[in-house]
Amino acid sequence: MNKSPGRGRRTGSPDTRAEILGIARRRFLAEGYQAVTLRSVAAEAGVDVALVSYFFGSKKGLFGAALALATNPAEQLALVLEGDVETLPERVLSQVLAVWAEPESAAPLRAMLGGAAQDPALGVLVSEVLQREMTDRIAARIGGADARRRACEFAAQLAGLIMVRHVLRLEPLASLPADEIARTYLPLLRHALRPRPAAQRAAR
Repeated sequence: MNKSPGRGRRTGSPDTRAEILGIARRRFLAEGYQAVTLRSVAAEAGVDVALVSYFFGSKKGLFGAALALATNPAEQLALVLEGDVETLPERVLSQVLAVWAEPESAAPLRAMLGGAAQDPALGVLVSEVLQREMTDRIAARIGGADARRRACEFAAQLAGLIMVRHVLRLEPLASLPADEIARTYLPLLRHALRPRPAAQRAAR
């Protein structure tokens, strides 16, 4: 006896993946990064949450795909957070320079930053992701007093470098080799992560 097709969850297909991305992008922009979950996106798309995980791996992966990022900065950061904290600035800077040196990964990141400057909803979303998936994770990794502030100062140095070198493309910084950039920025990044003496913290 033949059974009629069930009305259960849909299985994966290119159309299903595209629909999930459309839902995710709309909800990220409307609700913010924290409020959106893989489960809520799956429910709206009518698929099992395991399928969303299969396609995108994590919420970070879904966010990067929804914004068409060839390289997801949050996922890349998670890889370099492991290891000695003393050499964290070297690992992060090397990763940033490598990602932005590749046109395939740099172009969508540049478009995202440009869109964030023009679209308030996208600007809020990008800010939230940077805080939760990058600054907060760096703070948790370095620990100690004023970890959140030090992580924010660290991120500010990197953001300034990215804007000047890759978005505004100001010379001569835009054309400097990576090793010269490292010589200039590594001392700044190390200083940003360095714990402040108690007296210095109290004076701020």
